[in-house]
Parts: sequence; structure tokens; C-alpha cells
Amino acid sequence: MRRLQCACGSQVFFESQHCVACGMRLGFDPASLAMQALTDQGEGIYRADNGGEYRRCDNDIRWDVCNWLRPAASTHPLCFGCQFNRTIPDLSLPDNIQRWRILEQGKKRLFYTLLSLKVPLVDGWRDPANGLLLDFIEDGRSREEYAETFVSTGFLGGVITINTLEADEIARISVREEMNESYRTVLGHLRHESGHYYWARLHADDKMRAEFTALFGDDSLDYQAALNRHYREGPALDWRNNYISAYASVHPTEDWAETWGHYLHIHDALETAAAYQITRQDISTLTINARIGLWRTLSIALNELNRSVGRGDAYPFVINSRVESKLCFVDGVIRRLQTLH
Repeated sequence: MRRLQCACGSQVFFESQHCVACGMRLGFDPASLAMQALTDQGEGIYRADNGGEYRRCDNDIRWDVCNWLRPAASTHPLCFGCQFNRTIPDLSLPDNIQRWRILEQGKKRLFYTLLSLKVPLVDGWRDPANGLLLDFIEDGRSREEYAETFVSTGFLGGVITINTLEADEIARISVREEMNESYRTVLGHLRHESGHYYWARLHADDKMRAEFTALFGDDSLDYQAALNRHYREGPALDWRNNYISAYASVHPTEDWAETWGHYLHIHDALETAAAYQITRQDISTLTINARIGLWRTLSIALNELNRSVGRGDAYPFVINSRVESKLCFVDGVIRRLQTLH
């Protein structure tokens, strides 16, 4: 994440709606990937410090769950990011506005990274064949009338589904402990599931598919049988030799999505480190291997800082040479996707 500033020069943050220093209303412009200080022009139009005119997203005006802007000339009531929603949480439930806000923040951070990487990002309403949509859905754990239902986070047919309980910290920690996971976040889910979307979007050629199989395995293997075996028997004892996480060992498609998610994680974290001068290196000029090497060093320091204040590791993963090869493959896929615009 780049460092963001108000027009007054004060630092602001990705989720900011007002500058605490000067009081200006703020909004994030996805077209320029920049925060804009806004002056009310009346009739719902705001002039930004870049000279542009914008309107606030309807999900900001009505529900206070978004801080992204839409062009003043736009006839759509939602910002670019909110147009990807197919299903939102039931707002008649008392906790769901806050859950939705957390889900939107995670989704917008994912979209920021995808936009900064310049990979194609289009909603499924405009392009049903290639677009992406999101469902934020409840099940029997949060709504009594859905007592017999169980919604799993996942991806299918261009739609990412996230159970709204993932935005509830207590529920998410409970599932993490039940699943014996070292890491579980809303943003992590979204990054992972976007990997499934982009692999489906890519339509890889024979050469790329052969490279995929050599690194990740045969993705034609029975997925449900592999998943059942994983939950029945657990991962192989030596999974750390080949995978970034235990869940990546379930099936080649999950290994791909986990590796993709970590690539986005590393990209965003290194951009943030550069923005705050934690590293003096120009990240954009580094090879993927150099970026991985830098991240190994920074993540160790980050983990030690966390331990120094009594918390667990911020990045509880090991990138060995096998995982590094998979991250290099993801880097090649990113470059391929950049040509699809």
C-alpha cells in the first residue's frame, strides 16, 4: 500500500473518510489509486484537490461502509468496487453493517492490489463470461431461519462467496483454532479466492499448463476426494517441504490459490515497507527472486517485532526453494494477465 496524504499534507489511511488534522472529507479514487480531499459543491457533487469532480458511493451515503468515489458524470449509484457485489449481508440484523464494513475493507484492499498490478478487473454484471462478482452470505450459525444451512467460503463460476461470520473476529478465531490454522483473515480469504478466479480467467496454453502441473500437480485429480482425505487424515507430515501452508497440500488448485494469495500479500507488504522507508529499495525494479529474498528478511523482523510486544508471528510461513519456484510461476501469470486488457 502506498502512503496516502490529505491535501493539507497530513498522513491519512486507506479507510479514512476525514482528515483528523484539517477536517476535510476524504474519498479514495480507484482510477488514480489516490486519496482525494473533497469540497462540497452541492447537489451531491464534490470537487477534489486534483481538480476532478466526484460523487460519493451510495453505500457510503446510506450505510457508511465505503469511502470510494465515483465520477460525477457516472449514472451508477455505486463506486467501481461496490459494483462487484451480487449479495450483501441482511442489514436487518444488528451486527451485519459492521460485518459488511469489514468485508468491504478487505475487498477494497484486494482490489487496490489488483489495480496496482494492472491485471484485468471487471464486474460480472458488465461481462458475465469473464467478470467477477461477490456474495457475502449468512448461514445457520448467524441466522436461525437458515438453521439447516452451511455456507463455505469459496469460488465457483465467477463468484467469490464469503461467509459473513468471517468478519466476526471471535467466530473467525474459533474456526481458525478448530481448523488448526496459524493464520486466517478476511483479506487472506479474498486474496486466495481471487487466485481461483484469475486461473479460470487466464485460459492457460499447453506450455503454461505443463509448467503448472510440474510445480503444483495434476489439477484433474478428484477435488472432493482430496478435500475429504485432508479433513479425515490431515496433511502429510512433510507438507512443509513443498507447500506454503497445510491447506495448500489439499489439491493442486488449492496450492495454486494459496501461492497466489501469498504473492499478493508479499506485493502489498513490500510496497508498504517501501512507502514507509523500511526498505530503501525500489520494489518495482526488483526481480521476483529479489523480492522474495527481501520479504524473507523483512518478515523475520516483523515477526520478531510482534514477539517483542507479546503477540504471535505476523507472517507464520516459510518460503523454501520449492515455494519460491511456485511464486515465480505466479509472477509469470501476473505478466500474462497484464496483456489481457
